[in-house]
Amino acid sequence: MKILVLGAGVVGVTSAWYLVNDGHQVTVIDRQPEAALETSFANGGQISVSHAEPWANPHAPLRALTWMGREDAPLLFRLRWDAALLDWSLRFLRECTPQRTRANMRQIVTLALYSRRCLQSLRDDTGLAYDHLQRGILHVYTDQHEFSKAVTVATVMRKFGCDRQTVSADECVAIEPALAPARSRLVGGDYNREDESGDAHRFTQELAARCAIKGVSFRYGVHIEDLLMENGRIRGVLASKELFKADAYIASLGSYTPLLLRRIGLRLPVYPAKGYSATVPLGTDSVAPSVSLTDDGHKLVFSRLGQRLRIAGTAEFNGYDTELNATRCHALINRATELFPKLRPAGEPVFWCGLRPATPSNVPLIGRSPIDNLYLNTGHGTLGWTMACGSGAALADIIGGRTPEPAFRFL
Repeated sequence: MKILVLGAGVVGVTSAWYLVNDGHQVTVIDRQPEAALETSFANGGQISVSHAEPWANPHAPLRALTWMGREDAPLLFRLRWDAALLDWSLRFLRECTPQRTRANMRQIVTLALYSRRCLQSLRDDTGLAYDHLQRGILHVYTDQHEFSKAVTVATVMRKFGCDRQTVSADECVAIEPALAPARSRLVGGDYNREDESGDAHRFTQELAARCAIKGVSFRYGVHIEDLLMENGRIRGVLASKELFKADAYIASLGSYTPLLLRRIGLRLPVYPAKGYSATVPLGTDSVAPSVSLTDDGHKLVFSRLGQRLRIAGTAEFNGYDTELNATRCHALINRATELFPKLRPAGEPVFWCGLRPATPSNVPLIGRSPIDNLYLNTGHGTLGWTMACGSGAALADIIGGRTPEPAFRFL
């Protein structure tokens, strides 16, 4: 089958990988000059099954109100007239019940566990190197109330198969000695030794190169102008004045997927959640973590990528704005300094922001759309890197007429 993948981020490229290995003729188009230059470029770097608690949970509405107006808030809704954000927010509130939170968490854990196994198999088969570390992910807490809630969440996740174990403050320091100077701030944590970290940008570019060797055609610098319909099916994609035709089409454009598909009458509950990162160069005397960390209270993650430390997180709902906000950038460094006072960077941090495609439930949209030859692989939110391989493998199964392995709610 001839398949056209729209988008060369980590989700689009992993989709192409599994499809070409399934014997399909695959073309990938993207407006950027190479793969993984948008949301996949400088994310948190975690393969984090343990980060499966949805943003939409019973505590979220009060937290969002408390943080309203705080420029450095971990979760910030900009007050503005935006019909798409209003619709998304109402759906988000409906997902905040305990029952829906638990059901969504089960879905996320199920797909994330499968995806991590797929990534490990892919790495074993290809020998891909992308600054990956298999040292687990440690969640740390500096607020007793937040820690108490986390203990409950960890208990639920263990029931779903995610080995997220509660640990004491002293155990946190034993797992990651770089936290020792901040020991007095810690009240506890939880640890999943099976989680991983790595550079999503490097991974995607390396995998794209291997896809090309297998025959995948990548067309970069191509701007999608329109989807052409005929008899209820897509008959082609008009991009940079060229018509791309295929038997099947996969929409993996991240936050921009709903903007394209609404032209053909599809309304996707996907909205951009703007995230920030700082990449800090490390010197020989830097005391930096080597175990990937999640600071749940501040919605930040810390991942060691060779001689760099990636600090990333927060969510800002402000449409498709991609301008860096100095206050939010410096909040990343301020928190890193609190937790790692001996960090001693070797140079200035490089700041970045990107738009993560979030659904109200945090459960991604994967499978066949209402249009017969159009498939979706989008809406992964902060877990695109975590879920990418599993999403691509499952979508290849669906297109191939097979039942995907994970018991996930595919479209």
